[in-house]
Amino acid sequence: MQQQICTILNRADVGAELVVSGWVRTRRDSGGFSFLELTDGSCLTGLQIIADQELANYVTEIKKLTTGCSVEISGQLQDSPAKGQAVELVASAVRVLGWADPETYPLQKKRHSFEFLRNLSHLRPRTNALAAVARVRGRLALAVNHFFAERGFIQVHTPIITTSDCEGAGEMFQVTTAGGQSDQSDGQGQHEFFGRRAGLTVSGQLQAEVYAQALGRVYTFGPTFRAENSNTSRHLAEFWMIEPEMAFCDLACNMALAEDLLRYLLADVLEHCGPDLQMFDRFIDKGLIARLQQVVDQDFARITYTEAVDQLLAADRLFEFPVSWGIDLQSEHERYLCEDVYGRPLIVTNYPAAIKPFYMRMNEDGRTVAAMDILVPGIGEIVGGSQREERLEPLLARMEEAGLDSEEYGWYLDLRRYGTAPHAGFGLGFERLVQYVTGMQNIREVIPFPRTPGFAPC
Repeated sequence: MQQQICTILNRADVGAELVVSGWVRTRRDSGGFSFLELTDGSCLTGLQIIADQELANYVTEIKKLTTGCSVEISGQLQDSPAKGQAVELVASAVRVLGWADPETYPLQKKRHSFEFLRNLSHLRPRTNALAAVARVRGRLALAVNHFFAERGFIQVHTPIITTSDCEGAGEMFQVTTAGGQSDQSDGQGQHEFFGRRAGLTVSGQLQAEVYAQALGRVYTFGPTFRAENSNTSRHLAEFWMIEPEMAFCDLACNMALAEDLLRYLLADVLEHCGPDLQMFDRFIDKGLIARLQQVVDQDFARITYTEAVDQLLAADRLFEFPVSWGIDLQSEHERYLCEDVYGRPLIVTNYPAAIKPFYMRMNEDGRTVAAMDILVPGIGEIVGGSQREERLEPLLARMEEAGLDSEEYGWYLDLRRYGTAPHAGFGLGFERLVQYVTGMQNIREVIPFPRTPGFAPC
């Protein structure tokens, strides 16, 4: 198997005969040689190739190579006399695998705007920034699975299509076969493939609770969907969620796990994605690495929602969204608290029941629930979770208040009828995490194929 450029640069096995494949970034001709910069996507740094004019296809092919062409190169690795690179490959053979017409190929050796690249979602991962995002995202996904495996969690693949609205906000994409062959209809011409109304899931939490009540510790990590007409830099119609669920766990244990997860993931990416993070720190978000390291090194502060509101009301500044007890905290409020007041990540607990979903456990005060949000500098909320309501009667009361049909949630209520146990969990938006780690200002840049209102390329 051919070696990846990242492996070659890290091992620097000078004198070895190698075969590498990749895409040409640049070609420069000088003194009877062509200097090719080759990338294969395995790392930020390219490998310099020295192609001598004595090669058989030097005039016919090598001197015609342009950005984007794919090649296979055989040669010997040697120390490089040039600055900025330790080694280079002296080619003994260059085989062109695919040409890229320089007249029509839209990606050249210059900086393209992210807005421009969004309209080239099939080509944008070839750029340095988007390739680096993909590598960081892949490393974070691997670290997520390592974290939970090391702690005895079992991964559960919850359904993408569901008949239950977890958030109760009515923002689900309905799944129909309008004009199809199904005999089941809702009376309005919308054919119900599953025999009842179904939608794309906004969360795997409710189904994860089923398995937590049998297996103890589970997590789901997959795509979720929200039919919310929010065309902002922080919202997507399709996004990924990390959702652990734990039986015999209360709010305190839930907060501890969420804090451990965030610190573990950031420490892992700082260790394994150094060059990519350095590029983001230099060109995208100066101070990024120091901020990530600060989260790893510091314990998170903790306050209640009521304490948070009191501090916001006492703030010597004017917020765009007025503050009062009972409001849903906005990003400006969250960032003020964790950046200006505490200067570190912050966990806010015990939110008003009226602004939280039906499944969160009611506190003894009768007006707040055992909920928690983790706020981080630079972005605000990144994790949201709660202890779940394990008591049947209070859960029924909350569902009635929310206007939910208890018969449709009969399976969920059974979990409270048969061996109910305290349990808790949280959701970590994966794109929000990648956005935070890379410093990208728009969430559309941290998912391979963004789906937003009016926009679904590829």
